[in-house]
Amino acid sequence: MRRKIPSSAALTAFEAAARHGSFARAAEELSLTEGAISRQIGRLESFLGVALFERIGNRVRLLPNGARYAGQVRELLDRLDRDSQYLMGQPENAASLDIAVTPTFAMRWLIPRLAGFGRLHPNITVHLSERTAPFALAGSGVDAAVHFEHPAWAGMRTYPLLQEVLLPVCHPSLLGGRKRLPALDTLPRLHRRHGPDAWQRYAEETGVLLTNPAVGARYDLHAMLIEAALAGLGVALVPRLYVEAELEQGRLVAPWAHPTRVSKTFCLVLPEPIGLTAGPVQVFAHWLLDVVGKPGADREA
Repeated sequence: MRRKIPSSAALTAFEAAARHGSFARAAEELSLTEGAISRQIGRLESFLGVALFERIGNRVRLLPNGARYAGQVRELLDRLDRDSQYLMGQPENAASLDIAVTPTFAMRWLIPRLAGFGRLHPNITVHLSERTAPFALAGSGVDAAVHFEHPAWAGMRTYPLLQEVLLPVCHPSLLGGRKRLPALDTLPRLHRRHGPDAWQRYAEETGVLLTNPAVGARYDLHAMLIEAALAGLGVALVPRLYVEAELEQGRLVAPWAHPTRVSKTFCLVLPEPIGLTAGPVQVFAHWLLDVVGKPGADREA
């Protein structure tokens, strides 16, 4: 079926005119005449059967339909521009991947290991984008996701990777060089905003007394919590897998009871089984499973 898509010239002229609120300024940006911009937008309005601008003398005003369409067109043109730039930057015989990942997992775990992937597969470029919630892979422009297990991934293939176990950590200076370990209840505690009951669950599992588990500063990301702990602002309850290096280096310490309850499980999400995916996706999937030491048997979400 033939697609009903306006010409790229008309869309580009419309987006520029909508952004500037002026045909003249759009013409200046695109190195065209004001008349050419007006004609392109006229063709677009005829194609759509909808007025996009209101003409008032020599001035134009974007109508509600035009404003809504302008946002959609701008998003599509921006994405097309990015995708074209990516492709233009690809060396010959090279490939690329777009992987969606939660921000802290990307910064604290995945990115430090990507150099190893690059050494093994120098012809594959990995692009990372931030996604904090599950989404439909189909039509997203993303090849795979590394995210939490969630019912929303139903219909896609998930491969378990790592388990998130929260651990209380702090900077050594917070202990003040005391020979006797201070009680957690006497120290400032830090919270992740999206896990307000984490300290309560920690107290229940370990039996540690916390008279008011909810007291303390809140942060949006685990990455922020870790930085706050490193700055000596308090005790942070964070995934152990994010702070292994700091614990080994002594920049953070974890002298209190260690919980074992799994908070969340990270998984690799693919639109189809590994064996049916495109070559670069398959290579990345096998590498990731090897890094975490997991077999590659698929299972339904």
